[in-house]
Amino acid sequence: MTTRWSRFLLTLVGTLLFAAAVRANPASAETHILRAHPLQGKIHLDGALTEAAWFQADSISNLTMIEPEEGVPPSNRTVVRVLTTRQDLYIGVRCYDTDPSGIVAYSRTRDPILYREDYIALVLDTFNDGRMGYIFKVNPLGARYDALVMRRGEDENSNWDTVWEAKTRIDQHGWSVEMRIPVKSLSFRKGARYWGFNIERRIQRFQETDRWSGASRDYELGQTSHAGKLANLPAFDFGLGLTVEPSVVGGFGQSEPGASTDLRKDASLDITQRFGPNLEASLTINTDFAETEVDARQTNLTRFPLFFPEKRAFFLRDADIFEFGLGLGRDLIPFFTRTIGLYSGQQVPLAAGLKVNGRVGSTNLGAFTVHTRAVEGLVPAATMGVVRVKQNIWSESSIGLISTFGDPTGVENSWLVGTDFTYQTSRFRGDKNFLVGLWGLYSNRPDLVGDKSAVGLKIDYPNDLWDLFFSAKRIGDAFEPSLGWVPRPGTIIWRGGGTYSPRPSWKLVRQMFHEFYSSLVTDLHNEWESYRVFMAPVNWRLESGDRFEFNVVPQGERLVEPFPIAEGVVIPPGSYHWLRYRLEGGLAAKRKISGQLTWWFGQFYTGRLDQFELWTDIKPSAILRIQLSGEVNIGRLREGNFTQRLYALRLLFTPSPDVQLSSFIQYDNESNSLGSNTRLRWTFSPEGALFVVYNHNLVRNPLDRWSRDSYQFLLKIRYAFRQ
Repeated sequence: MTTRWSRFLLTLVGTLLFAAAVRANPASAETHILRAHPLQGKIHLDGALTEAAWFQADSISNLTMIEPEEGVPPSNRTVVRVLTTRQDLYIGVRCYDTDPSGIVAYSRTRDPILYREDYIALVLDTFNDGRMGYIFKVNPLGARYDALVMRRGEDENSNWDTVWEAKTRIDQHGWSVEMRIPVKSLSFRKGARYWGFNIERRIQRFQETDRWSGASRDYELGQTSHAGKLANLPAFDFGLGLTVEPSVVGGFGQSEPGASTDLRKDASLDITQRFGPNLEASLTINTDFAETEVDARQTNLTRFPLFFPEKRAFFLRDADIFEFGLGLGRDLIPFFTRTIGLYSGQQVPLAAGLKVNGRVGSTNLGAFTVHTRAVEGLVPAATMGVVRVKQNIWSESSIGLISTFGDPTGVENSWLVGTDFTYQTSRFRGDKNFLVGLWGLYSNRPDLVGDKSAVGLKIDYPNDLWDLFFSAKRIGDAFEPSLGWVPRPGTIIWRGGGTYSPRPSWKLVRQMFHEFYSSLVTDLHNEWESYRVFMAPVNWRLESGDRFEFNVVPQGERLVEPFPIAEGVVIPPGSYHWLRYRLEGGLAAKRKISGQLTWWFGQFYTGRLDQFELWTDIKPSAILRIQLSGEVNIGRLREGNFTQRLYALRLLFTPSPDVQLSSFIQYDNESNSLGSNTRLRWTFSPEGALFVVYNHNLVRNPLDRWSRDSYQFLLKIRYAFRQ
């Protein structure tokens, strides 16, 4: 990092922290308290809330509306009660509704996107630190969603799953839900008699959101610093803290045309041992990811690699602990788990892994190491790992360290170290969110020569009416960590902008979003490489839930070498500037048929590019859902023409929340392949699940004939024995 950059960052951050400290209000908000009631007897989990224990318990008698009007009583009453045993937490919620026929619910799968439906959501801050949390959501049909709080409450990691149950019932008064969350499914501070707790209800037909504590549009449910308190908790008993989860996989398939049929039979084992309620170690042997859904295909009109998110459960467990820095986004991820067990699109067998994670006092820590087997002609055997430590300071801020080691291709002496500091307050100017983050990283790989450092900052004001930010990153030309994601090394990246979101007193319009976001990328000598300015003069959400948007986007790219944008179409080096536009409209999710249509049009490099995107969600019944999507890119450039097509179909059949059959079919004309991923998931108990997976790929030859390229049939069963 240069001296000029060091002085600039330190001066700017110091000034901002001083200003934030002066304007922050140290007084805490009024605390909401719900007292849990010890359960005598048993609860029959059926969603009915008829047991006498429910009526003996303390209750939240109503919530407060935050949308569409802030701070007023909700349109319908909500009553919440909590019962406890030494092993379980029971949450009962009665959602009164004056018109139950208007309830919007159509999902039954695990982890659906529930913000488009009626739902109940709760967050548990089991360490009372106002930074972490477990989120659980249920809709009226019993669809379950669980997630980890990420990015300090601004986001959620819905790929995290744990063991819990929920049953619902719809009747003439509305709907109700009973949840059972075993304490073995949570980490928590030992001896705590209360946890952070908050609950939220969505009434979709009114686009209404009601919340118990922190009922402000500026706060998210995941911001546990504004949660209430769940008090009167017992001394929880998590038993021996031992979980043994064996898995067995069997199947057959063909990897390519003409190949012999491969038989597969494998077993894997996961063992987790808790050392108290807040620290655990996990061992995985011969880890298998057979049940993981395939990646969605993407088109690429840039010079840089595409990003695909992590979906594998082993790496997602306690992923919040390994979060690093503020505002890195997809420009830089110092530790990206998709570098492990995947290489050049092929799976690399994971022989064993050991993970330790937890929270000790105000310190969050996580570490794991994995060993991958060799794949002939691809990669050698390798051992890799990461250590992350984050210390909570002040009321909402933190400082931390990260270190990784190892390389998927076996390059020796590969490592990374870094530190990050985030100042956060949700009481800036009284009740506003304000964050400042500063981070620095250094990586080492003997095969790279140059600047191996990266440094950056972000200033963020994420609130309802005004959402503003500024960020800067300097990434060295030799900063390419073996276990990280860095699509553009050797650059300085500036980003900034914001959204002004007023709510006019118009009859048809709920809210307007006036957006302005800009980015500039230069090389390390400050010569520009690319820029983009995104403007949304019109982005309106209507009272019906429908929306439409118009955007203007000036862009530019400076190419220093030829850019093959499509087969037979190569753009020569030079500086290019163009102007693009977008028209977009969407139908409200409450409708039986909802979706979105997008048209990007305008200049592109030396010619014109039209991009058409369509996404539809068809919900003929509660057990059947059909999702169609398509993208067509039509380029007409001086160097040649090209057309990219990508289509996808997802069929969901869910006779119950515990049985779901899905089929994901994709086709694109660049690979000329048609692929399908069909999965049956039967959760036969909270601890056990059966998966049946069938993958089939067809390829079209130049004569327009289809032939089978590969197929695979797998059956996997897993069960967790918890002591």
